[in-house]
Amino acid sequence: MDYLEFKFTIEPVQPASEILIAELGLAGFESFVENEDGVTAYIPKEEFEEEALSGVHVLQSEEFEITYTSKEIAQVNWNEEWEKNFHPILVDDICSVRAPFHPEVNVKYDIVIEPKMSFGTGHHATTHMMIQFLLKNDLQDKKVLDMGCGTGVLAIVAEKRGAQAVDAIDIDNWCYLNTQENVERNKCEKISVFEGTAELLGGKQYDTIIANINRNILLQDMTTYSKCLKKGGELYLSGFYEADIPVIKEECEKQGLQYHEGLEKDEWVALKFLKR
Repeated sequence: MDYLEFKFTIEPVQPASEILIAELGLAGFESFVENEDGVTAYIPKEEFEEEALSGVHVLQSEEFEITYTSKEIAQVNWNEEWEKNFHPILVDDICSVRAPFHPEVNVKYDIVIEPKMSFGTGHHATTHMMIQFLLKNDLQDKKVLDMGCGTGVLAIVAEKRGAQAVDAIDIDNWCYLNTQENVERNKCEKISVFEGTAELLGGKQYDTIIANINRNILLQDMTTYSKCLKKGGELYLSGFYEADIPVIKEECEKQGLQYHEGLEKDEWVALKFLKR
């Protein structure tokens, strides 16, 4: 099968890159490579329809300048390409995140993730910082929500850290399936995986909520997070930049969520809030 390769040049790269990948996935694109100046995306030639790009709204956004070129390429061995670019990582010397083909690591938490097209291998600064938060905070016997779970890596870390029960939710079907695979791969028994949005939460209550998404979705769903978080509960947020901190803090304060501490890595930030 031949593919079409689209090279998107983006200014500024974030958060447009993540939005673009999400929207292209809905439009039928199968694989993505994030570059310093944008994203390269692939779709089977026979499945591509020109009008599909009209539904990729970020391409018309006035906030970003996005241009692209496309060309036809021969069939690619995606697994081989992926394996060339995926390397194991170590977080705080006690948690490794590696692929199934990497050798086992002698650390307290050895997490095996096959990301496929899903977001969340620990390589991205936001995922790395969220893992750091989970490693240094007490999750023993707590009920945890991983909102926007991607590969399920944070949900898996939460169970390894002693969580009593974990709900992992993602709007993307590929992420939903990928999380299920990774949960089984890591022999986790306390994680329930759901496909959908924050509307699924209803009246559920959690001791800890993890949400590594993007600024706009976080702001949109903050009221729901607050309602679902028990008094004294912890909310961990990431997926945004230092410049976004004031608006995130302001919305959290409105919802009775008090800022506690933050982390910063590669211009990205992760914040911890407590429910008053």
